[in-house]
Amino acid sequence: MDKENKKEEMYMKIHERKDEVKTVRKIVFITTSVLLFLIIVGGLIGYRYISSALKPVDPDTTEEIAVQIPLGSGVTAISAILEENGIVKNGQIFKYYAKFKNESQFQAGDYTFTPAMTLDEIIETLKTGKLYRTPEFTITVPEGLTLEQIADVIAKNTSYTAEEFMAKVTDDAFIEQMIAEYPELITEEVKADNIRYDLEGYLYPATYPFYTKKPALEEIIGTMIEAMNTLVVDYKELIAERDMTVHEFLTFASLLEEEATASTDRETIASVFYNRLETGMPLQTDPTVLYSLGEHKDRVLYADLEVDNPYNTYKNKGLPPGPIAGAGKVSLEATAAPSSTDYLFFLADKEGNNHFAKTYEEHLVNVDKYIK
Repeated sequence: MDKENKKEEMYMKIHERKDEVKTVRKIVFITTSVLLFLIIVGGLIGYRYISSALKPVDPDTTEEIAVQIPLGSGVTAISAILEENGIVKNGQIFKYYAKFKNESQFQAGDYTFTPAMTLDEIIETLKTGKLYRTPEFTITVPEGLTLEQIADVIAKNTSYTAEEFMAKVTDDAFIEQMIAEYPELITEEVKADNIRYDLEGYLYPATYPFYTKKPALEEIIGTMIEAMNTLVVDYKELIAERDMTVHEFLTFASLLEEEATASTDRETIASVFYNRLETGMPLQTDPTVLYSLGEHKDRVLYADLEVDNPYNTYKNKGLPPGPIAGAGKVSLEATAAPSSTDYLFFLADKEGNNHFAKTYEEHLVNVDKYIK
């Protein structure tokens, strides 16, 4: 009996050990599975967090933030400053990214960053000391374009139509907003009854970078107006010396932009216009006739000169009601600081060279010599 009891005990112990082994295996399997799950989930969360931290804080913002980088600041300190100011999402990740890129030679100074900048753009800015960003696209507006022509440029380079652009630049609420934002540039003069387009000539011709894929139409137009405002403010004293308003200044410059064929002659052509205004002679500039007609023509005919329109400087003395195009910097400078001459006439020959005269008789000689 004792032997049988011992055998049963032995079998029971063996079964117990097998059960224990199975239980341990289950516990190990469950624990391992849980740990593996946690590792995978943690890895995915970490990957997403790091991926997010490598991207701009807000890719669509246009906000600018002033940041000071003190002398002697290392990558660690700079990374912390950038995070504190909301330029990067995580300073540690920016530090490791900069080290991975082997970038550490950063300049101290006062910077203007934007949360829309990528880490590479921030690094390039810190290296060069200049704001560096890669634009999503650029828009080039040449000198001498009317608002209707600028509308076509916008339509070719953005998803906005020319009609949407014209609707915005002629919208009363938007014009009032621009008057409020740029009181030194845009005044109530633009709202005169005989002006074709209030903002004609107020959008500065230049190449503009944009850092979002679809900036608001207000932003595009506002950027061009702001550029004109920045430039015109520099001429404020010269404009006042000539007893001109900014509106008259831009109007004069637009005539110069459309009439001049060579940048070197603009100061002299400007002197002709000023001399005519002082003596009470009509300006008689063909571009105002074309603007009156509302169409481009290779040659202005005598019949065209009779068009009854306030912009026609053959029929009306003085400046037209407003600008007829967007003037570039050269024309603005020539308007502000023209040459001092006694010329009252000029013409351009077939090669585009200008010839000036003090009297009508001298002008006729130039016509026979260079035109006929």
